[in-house]
Amino acid sequence: MAYRMLSFLLKLISYIPFKVLYLISDSLFYPLYYVARYRRNVTRKNLSECFPDKTDRELNDIEKGFYRFFVDNILETCKMAHMSAKEMSRRMKFININIVNEVLRSGRSISLFLGHYGNWEWISSMPLHLEKSAVAAQIYHRLDNKDVDRLMLDMRGRMGAVSVEMSNTARYITGLVAAHKVCIVGFIADQSPRRKDSHHYLEFLNHMVPVLTGTEKITKHYGFEAYFAHTRRVKRGFYEVEFVKMTDNPKLLPDFDLTSIYYRLLQNMIEENPELYLWTHKRFRYARPLDGQPEEKRTVCKN
Repeated sequence: MAYRMLSFLLKLISYIPFKVLYLISDSLFYPLYYVARYRRNVTRKNLSECFPDKTDRELNDIEKGFYRFFVDNILETCKMAHMSAKEMSRRMKFININIVNEVLRSGRSISLFLGHYGNWEWISSMPLHLEKSAVAAQIYHRLDNKDVDRLMLDMRGRMGAVSVEMSNTARYITGLVAAHKVCIVGFIADQSPRRKDSHHYLEFLNHMVPVLTGTEKITKHYGFEAYFAHTRRVKRGFYEVEFVKMTDNPKLLPDFDLTSIYYRLLQNMIEENPELYLWTHKRFRYARPLDGQPEEKRTVCKN
C-alpha cells in the first residue's frame, strides 16, 4: 500500500510540465533554505573548508545556488517516472558517446567513474545511445526504505539500465565476463567510507579523505577501460556529459593512481561549478588534517 501511494504521488509530479515544475521548485527553495534550514550547517562547513580562499559572500552565493539546484534535482528525478525517451534524450546529451561505442564494439568493457554531481540520476538514460549488444549497469547502494528503494529502481531502469546492488558487484561482473558480454558499468565512486573500511587517503578539496578503492580494483582485475563522466549543466533542465579517458592502460598504473586520477577530475569538475555538487553529504567526516597525514599513506590527486 505504501509503495502504491508513493508511486501514485510520483506519477502525479512526473506529469507536471517542466515550466510549472520549476515554479514549484522556486517556491520550495525558501522554506527549505530559510525555515527548515535543511543541513545548512553541514553544507556551510563543507563549503568553507573546501574553499578557504573564498569570501563569505562568495560562499553564501554558492550555498544558495546549491539549494536552488538541490530542489531542481529532486523534482527532475521525479520526472523520470514518466518522461519519454525522446524528451530525456533532448535534455541529457552524451556529446562524445561515439568514443564509448567504439570501445564497446571492439569487445572491451568500460568502468565509468561518476560523482554526486549534476543530475547523476538522468545519466541512467545512457543506454538509449549505446551499442545495443552492450550491457549498461549501474552500481547502487540499497536505501533503507524498501518502498523508496523500489521506486528508485523502477525509474533507473526505465531507459534500459540494469541496477546492481553494491554488495553484488563482483559476482554480477564476473557473470558478465564469463558469458563474454561487453558492458559499461557506472560507479558513483565518491562515497564516504567508514574509517574501518578504508586504508587509503588522498587529497581532495583541501582535505585528506579516506577513499573507496573498489572501483579501481575491479577495473584492473577485469581489464576494463576507465572513463570519467564530466557533466555540465547547460541550462536549467538540460545537461551534457563528456566521456574523458582516464588512462591508456589502467593495469599498468601503480596502486591507487587510478583513484587519484578520478578524484582530480572530480575536483576540477566541482571547481567549474560548485553549486552542482552534493554538499549536504558528510563527505569529510573522517578527513584528516592535510599536514597530519602520514607520508606513506598520502596521495596527491594526479592529472
